[in-house]
This record gives sequence, C-alpha cells and structure tokens, in this order.
Amino acid sequence: MLEHTYAVIMAGGGGTRLWPVSRRSHPKQTLPLIEARTLFQATVERLAGLFPPERILVVTVAEQAETLRAQAPDLLAENFLLEPAPRGTASVVGLAASVLQKRDPQAVMAVLPSDHFIRNRDLFHLLLRLAVDVAQNDYLVTLGITPTYPATGYGYIQRGEALPEDFAYPVYRVRRFKEKPTKEQAHAMVQAGDHSWNSGMFIWRTQAILSEIERQMPDLKSALDEISASFGTPEQDPVIQRLWPGLKNETVDYGIMEDAEKVAVLPAGGLNWSDVGSWDSLFDVLLPDEDGNIVFGGHHISLDTHNSLVYGNRDERLVVTIGVDDLVIVDSGDVLLVCRRDQAQHVRRIVDSLKNSEREKYT
Repeated sequence: MLEHTYAVIMAGGGGTRLWPVSRRSHPKQTLPLIEARTLFQATVERLAGLFPPERILVVTVAEQAETLRAQAPDLLAENFLLEPAPRGTASVVGLAASVLQKRDPQAVMAVLPSDHFIRNRDLFHLLLRLAVDVAQNDYLVTLGITPTYPATGYGYIQRGEALPEDFAYPVYRVRRFKEKPTKEQAHAMVQAGDHSWNSGMFIWRTQAILSEIERQMPDLKSALDEISASFGTPEQDPVIQRLWPGLKNETVDYGIMEDAEKVAVLPAGGLNWSDVGSWDSLFDVLLPDEDGNIVFGGHHISLDTHNSLVYGNRDERLVVTIGVDDLVIVDSGDVLLVCRRDQAQHVRRIVDSLKNSEREKYT
C-alpha cells in the first residue's frame, strides 16, 4: 500500500521561540535539544521501516541545506528541495507536491515537520498507514492530537461526523479549524471533547492537494507548474529564483486547509507528541527531578528552586538558583534569558525586536 507513498519533511523554520539557543545560523531542528540526536535526525530515523531513504524528501532553505545533508547522509542529495527564501508552508507543500507528481503520478505524500518529538513510533507508523488509506479516497488528512490541557499556543481542529467509508479506525470530517485561541476558548474546546490539537502533520494524494491549490491559490499553482516543468533541466534554478520571491507568504492551514472541500482528521491520542515549540514545552517531554526542575547542559546548583528549567551550553559556567519557582533560565553563551514559564511563548517577540537593529547579531 505504501509503494507510492513519500515522506516530505519541512525543515526550513527558524524556531524563534527556542531563542537564544535556536538561532538563524543554527535553528532548533539542527540541534540536540532533547537527546543526543538532533530533532531533524530523530524525524528522519522515526521513518525507518516505513519509508526507504529514496522516498524521503526534505524541503528547506539554502542556508540550512548543508547542515541537514550532513546530519542525514543516507538521504539522496536530489531529494533536498531548496527554497530561495521562506514563503510559508503552502509554498513548501506545493513545491514538494509538484515535484512528486512529476516523478510519480500516483504519489501520496505525508507532510511532517522536522522539529517535533514523538515517543510512540509504533503508533505513529500505524496512524500513517491508516491515513494513507483514507487519503486514497481523495481526502486531505490531518493527524489530530488529543488535548491534555487547554493550550493557547496550538491550533485546534473540531471533529464533525464520521466518514461514511469503512476504515479500520475512526476518521472524521473536519468541521472547522481554530487558530491559537484565548484561554477561555481553549478551555471550552477541551471541555467539549470534540476538538484536537492541530499537529501540522498532513497526508494526501499529490493530485488532491494540487487541485485544491489550483482552486484556492491559482497564482501559486501557476508558478508551481512553471517550476515543475523546469525541474531536472538547466533552467531549474533560474526559474525558481525568478518566481519564488513573488509568491504570497501563506501557511497551508490558512491558504488551503480551512476552505478545502474534503478534509478529514484522524485522532492521534497516545503518540506522546510535542511540537517542542517553546522552552516550557520541554516539561512535556523531559523528566523533571524531585523538585520539578529540568536541568541540561552546563552545571546547576539549586536551593529551594521548583518547577524551573535551566539550560546551559558551557561546561565552565555554573548557574545557581535560590528561592525561585516556575522560571526558564537559558544561557547560550552570548545571551542569558530569564523568564517566567508562563511567558516562554513570548520569546519570539524579543527576536522580532532584535531584527533590523544594532543587536541583530543576536538573532
């Protein structure tokens, strides 16, 4: 069943909410934030046994390509698709779909972020197989994570009625998408029991997603057609360099999924999933000590310190905390970040303020 199925890893993001460790020159997917492997390496290795290396594609920006190739040497060089500049996930998905459609008209693609954490690999493989079965019926399928608390940093998916087809696992129509709600909205959605977190993982036939792009983003489809026609020819790089800067910067969620005609959600409880989207999210994937603290990298001495995260990247640096609770302390060498855990999502606002300033080197 997976003969014509491909994995597409989106690896061009900046990971600004994990600043100051995740930087423009070394974004979070290239870093070993949770284990010895980098998040990107863990994503690639998670696909072993389901996708052979020749059916794994990586879409990234040019300045990250060399690092990512070195971290995954088994992947084919021609399977790294390079964006001249970030233009949102709609363009990423469209580029990969166009290339795959030209390579294999029967292609089904699983779109996977490069910087997520999934502990339950066996269930992940099972859900991907089931999602491919659903996608063969021309549904655009998304994996929906069962919420464990009313998070405001995630998008939500509301389930509708079950699909009429006889699948081996419950699958539902998507009633609506809701981006990053307020605390009150998030609480109500979790209480309702019919909402999932939007994992950002999608499975669909390339022809199905390209048809939706043509219907909803015709300018993007026109550019993709010209880019696809040039692939494998001497005109490939000049054509993409000419067309890419003019593309609308849009996410696949806003640009395609919210108004797509056949969208299904596959509930994915039990994956032990995290998007590793902020320093606070590391409490979901790392085991704290008896005081609720997470400490990794560098050296730390604490006195009456609870529910805090301390990160250091220099062996000679000692961090001491006394009488503090619920803090995030990150020492990257040239930047020291201290914030409350409940404010960790706002780190990207600091990064935005540093851009185009005399302190831009810290981004």
